[in-house]
Amino acid sequence: MDIDALNAFLVSEFPQVADDFEIESLETMRLRVRLRTRPAHLRPGGTVSGPTMFALADVAVYLAVLSLVGPKALAVTTNCAIDFMRKPAADLDLIADVEILKLGRSLAVGDVRLFGEGHEDRPVARASLTYSIP
Repeated sequence: MDIDALNAFLVSEFPQVADDFEIESLETMRLRVRLRTRPAHLRPGGTVSGPTMFALADVAVYLAVLSLVGPKALAVTTNCAIDFMRKPAADLDLIADVEILKLGRSLAVGDVRLFGEGHEDRPVARASLTYSIP
């Protein structure tokens, strides 16, 4: 699937969150997604919430997997490990850089780094996710 097909898939299958995400680039086994940070994503203390960062990591790997296997809505996360490393600035969009490390017949493993816009040298989180492919 290309960027247009992935965007159309998000709108049709996940309209409740499709406007939060923007796919910025797509290559074989790699994807970059932006989360448009809004007040609903913040937690007390003026930072982006952990669940919001998890959602970005999860959606980003999901889209990277779909770019390789096609529109399989029932692909699901089977494992996630996430390290929160820094407090993300509340006034910056978050960017996810994904690399699919392994794509098998039934499982895909991806690595993702999250950072504030313009701060690629200072990741705020890193996650490893495994997806089951139907």
